[in-house]
Amino acid sequence: MKNKQIFSPHFNDRALPIDAVIIHYTDMSSAAEAARWLCDPASNVSAHYLIDEAGGILQLVPEDKRAWHAGASYWQGCTDINSCSIGIELANPGHTHGYCAFPEGQITALLNLLKDIRTRWDIPSARILGHSDVAPRRKQDPGHLFPWDILAREGLGLWADKVSSLHHRATPRDEGTLITDLNKIGYETHSLLHALLAFQRHFQPHKVDGVADHETLSLIQDLRGLKDRTGV
Repeated sequence: MKNKQIFSPHFNDRALPIDAVIIHYTDMSSAAEAARWLCDPASNVSAHYLIDEAGGILQLVPEDKRAWHAGASYWQGCTDINSCSIGIELANPGHTHGYCAFPEGQITALLNLLKDIRTRWDIPSARILGHSDVAPRRKQDPGHLFPWDILAREGLGLWADKVSSLHHRATPRDEGTLITDLNKIGYETHSLLHALLAFQRHFQPHKVDGVADHETLSLIQDLRGLKDRTGV
């Protein structure tokens, strides 16, 4: 897969094997502005790839190097997400500049890139994640408009259809049990509210309010069960 390349100075050596992908939005007015910032010596941030609105792919850091995209983050006990992941930025104005849906061409390019990455690295579907999944107290990207269901249909992530959540009868959960369940799925749960919001952005995007209703509980319980059964 041929991509355009310009290289960011912001990377170092990995300390962990690659086993995850983290998807971001740029939160900037254009892909060109984002590319300049990701390569700016003063920014101290980078990603492996940037996909523009039309689906053009720009590689900024070699995959075998540790890009600086996740920041302070956590998933399933790991606190160095940069070391174990490949970071992909999607050009989108984000919540700062007028958040909008991701164009079809951009998502098609993302699907193709993810499939290509997985020919080189052993990345389980359950570890294709959003920035808000791994940094729920700081981030909300790629946000509730990101089409996780489309990725899941291609085997590139989890979605409700994959765990039959809406057919499951949820049982009430106290706060301690909710924290345990979300942590078992992978979330950092120092703030239950932020963990719930991150979960809903990914798995219940039509209701991102931090309230664990019947549907939220069903999703959480089924995903917790999937993790217990498969160990992913």
